[in-house]
Amino acid sequence: MEAKTLDTIKTEAEIAKLMAETVKLNAEAAKMTRERAWFPAIAIATAAGAALAILKLLA
Repeated sequence: MEAKTLDTIKTEAEIAKLMAETVKLNAEAAKMTRERAWFPAIAIATAAGAALAILKLLA
């Protein structure tokens, strides 16, 4: 079996580091996508609540 050179070991370590960073970035992107999906519902609920509050004040 051939011994790995120092350059090979460094390259493999760099690849592993980049793969870990990619996994982290993908997880963050998935989280942002999930959060973005809730935004319209929250905005509509807030607008409806504000409209009800104004109607109550005027009534």
